[in-house]
Amino acid sequence: MPESAPGPAWRVSSETAPLREVLLCPPDHYRWIPTNSIVRRTLAEGRQAPATHHLKAQHAELVHAIEQGGARVHLIAPEPHLPYMAYTRDSVVVTHNGPVLCQLERPQRRGEYAPLTDWHEAHESRFWRKSSTGTLEGGDIHVIRPGLAAIGASGGRTDETGAEQLAGWLREEGWEVRVEPFDEHFLHLDVLFGMAADNLAVACEDALDPAFLDWLRAKGIRWIDVPYRAAMNLGCNILALGNGRVVSARESTDLNAALRAEGLEVLDPALSLFTAGGGGPHCLTCPLRRDI
Repeated sequence: MPESAPGPAWRVSSETAPLREVLLCPPDHYRWIPTNSIVRRTLAEGRQAPATHHLKAQHAELVHAIEQGGARVHLIAPEPHLPYMAYTRDSVVVTHNGPVLCQLERPQRRGEYAPLTDWHEAHESRFWRKSSTGTLEGGDIHVIRPGLAAIGASGGRTDETGAEQLAGWLREEGWEVRVEPFDEHFLHLDVLFGMAADNLAVACEDALDPAFLDWLRAKGIRWIDVPYRAAMNLGCNILALGNGRVVSARESTDLNAALRAEGLEVLDPALSLFTAGGGGPHCLTCPLRRDI
């Protein structure tokens, strides 16, 4: 396992560079709450709430896959009144200049800022910026490669004001940033788009604006198409580990076959209990450090 860098050295300049350290939260208090279209569909189907030991077993598979890929997993202690703390992607996003504290939209999740700020303080990790206007959630933020980022703005979880504030900070650093509007039905942009490897993405052509796809193409990024139904089962919600490895839910069989056909090693933990709640490998992980 690679040695841990001190907290202030946590930096992420790319979604696809080798992942070295990542933050997860055990799902001790996780439960489905009807705050997004995916959970509402799950509950409407009459599915039984998952047992905690089943959730822990799937989460342990994810941790094992990430460690198998060569990264060190940090765990933040879950709090009983914050059931979606398991989705560590949203509260804090780490950039090339360090962590950015986000501003969550849903009342049920707003309290997540407190344990996250305490955790970073305990690890001597200083926030580079703190979202202070509108709303901003990590599932909408894609640090595609050094100098290039996309931020989704559905008006639901991340609004245009919050997206533009972060975009402005990055642009001041010389980055090109596209703020991409989309329908809030899709929750976060990482339900529709994700980076698998350098210049290779997964994307739901059925739902994304053709102009966004044209922009990706102009940046030299090609993609594997993920149909709408698969995207709503969190097919696009993958985690690139770098070095030709990617984490994708076991249930995404067609996509995983396509990723392997691209020469990638796919680590595929079973995550059906989390994807039914609106989040996959991307949502469940907050990268702290990737290679530059």
